[in-house]
Amino acid sequence: MASKASAANAKKDGEEKVKGTKVAKPAKGNKPNALQQPLQPSDALAEIVGKEKLARGEVVSKVWEYIKTNKLQNPKDGREILADDKLREVFGKDKVTMFEMNKHLAQHLK
Repeated sequence: MASKASAANAKKDGEEKVKGTKVAKPAKGNKPNALQQPLQPSDALAEIVGKEKLARGEVVSKVWEYIKTNKLQNPKDGREILADDKLREVFGKDKVTMFEMNKHLAQHLK
C-alpha cells in the first residue's frame, strides 16, 4: 500500500515513478522526439511503405508487415531477412539481419 501512496505523491509533483526512479514529464509544447518525427521515405522505400510522411516506428512496422506478408524471413534463421527486388533497392544487398535493417532504413528517410 505504501507504494501506491508514494506513486500518488510522485504524480502530484509532475513525475512518474518507474522502477524506483523518477522521470520528469516533458513540458507541453515540446517537439516530438526523433522516433516520432514524420519523415519522407525515398522513392525505393515508398514502394513498400507508401509516399506519405511517417515516423520511424511506423516505417519499421510497415516494413516488418511487408516482410511477413511476403515471407521474406529466412526459415532457418528468423533474424535474417531475404530481400526481394523492392527490399534489395532499400538494403543494397540480398540479405540483412533484422539488426542491420534500421541502419539501411535510416538512409532512405529524410
